[in-house]
Amino acid sequence: MSQIKVMMVGAAGKMGRRIINFINEDSDTILSAAIEHSSCPLLGQDAGLIAGCGELGVKIQSDILAGASVSDVIIDFTGAEATFHNLPRYLQAGKPILIGSTGFSSQQVAEIGKIAEKAPFILAANTSLGVNLTLKVLEMVSKTVGDRYDIEIIEAHHRLKKDAPSGTAMKMAEVITNSIGRDMEKDLVYARHGLIGARTDKEIGMQTIRAGDIVGEHTVMFCGNGERIEITHKAHTRDTFAKGAVTAAKWLYGKEKGSYSMFDVLGL
Repeated sequence: MSQIKVMMVGAAGKMGRRIINFINEDSDTILSAAIEHSSCPLLGQDAGLIAGCGELGVKIQSDILAGASVSDVIIDFTGAEATFHNLPRYLQAGKPILIGSTGFSSQQVAEIGKIAEKAPFILAANTSLGVNLTLKVLEMVSKTVGDRYDIEIIEAHHRLKKDAPSGTAMKMAEVITNSIGRDMEKDLVYARHGLIGARTDKEIGMQTIRAGDIVGEHTVMFCGNGERIEITHKAHTRDTFAKGAVTAAKWLYGKEKGSYSMFDVLGL
């Protein structure tokens, strides 16, 4: 089988550089295009040299459609604003795409979903195997404890992360609320301060920490009378996300158009 040609959007970012390394190391994939915004000072430089894996002969450019024309699959790890800005080009390209950006509004998610009419795609809050296994565990625990336990979600990331709560924390909330019939819009509580009164039966707390160089930590607490269940995932390196992204891109290749998830990729 010939190598799957992958276009990396956000090639000069921290995640983009690590993903390029894993694309280069995987015998099934090859970097075909590297994309950055038009004002990026690294335009024209070799993407492999920028990523630290040696010269690859792929220059960083800003033309998404040109890059897509020589690629089989697209990976986008830019950010909500950049991804949404690029959406018309993704729709025009009609190539399989994994989007790892987070921080979208519900309206933006609905718009991004239109890609499914053109190509197979995944909008992934997190591409880590461990995180997706954690989501499955949360689904099981939530269905078991139901309304009998109070639920709190705590997430921590590095000081430079722009969106809050994290996409992974919001995905955890989605899994939990879907499992026990609650409403994310009504029942999530994002901050507590002052004389707020007693905790309501339906609320799910969502707390955010931004500090230092924390890669990503998520804890869900199920608190009952006399006991507490804590389910935690800690990422020690971005490589776990980068490996998962390449795995997902390979999985998307050759699939029918439509919306998929990391659960599909991992067979969960």
